[in-house]
Amino acid sequence: AAAGLSYVGAYVINTYKSYDNFLQDKYALLPAVIIICVAVVMFIIGLIGCCATFRESRVGLGLFLAIILVIFIAEVSAFVLGFVYREKVKTDVQGTMRSVFEKYDGKNSESIVVDYLQEQLHCCGVKNYSDWTTTQWFNSTGNHSVPQSCCQQEAKNCTGHLDQPQEL
Repeated sequence: AAAGLSYVGAYVINTYKSYDNFLQDKYALLPAVIIICVAVVMFIIGLIGCCATFRESRVGLGLFLAIILVIFIAEVSAFVLGFVYREKVKTDVQGTMRSVFEKYDGKNSESIVVDYLQEQLHCCGVKNYSDWTTTQWFNSTGNHSVPQSCCQQEAKNCTGHLDQPQEL
């Protein structure tokens, strides 16, 4: 379990590089760091449990049980806090995404990240393609279209015009 959590934490940190323009909060990597720390603690606790079992130590097994109970309480608390604050996180991420979409010009680094995100997640805009209608890029293109990254991969002749929403 500790090895699995270590992998997940490292994967999140590695993947963060692709989305760091959307996650401008300095605490965005905190969950990944916490996951890695939990993995280290789990490894140590597992060793304590194995040693206590091997030596048949009542004190060691009692300590192991107490640690497992504390971890269970912490997990329940984390679940409750995640459930309570999910809307705040959603609102914060959408606000940051809107500001990045507003800076889109098709050439800067934020634009590359927006295109990458839309292609990887098969989406267009923050909520849908109509989010692009309020951006400076949409109005400055003259043809009132969304970026090519909004087009479905199967659509061969997609121009990004809003009169063909089935291709977006």
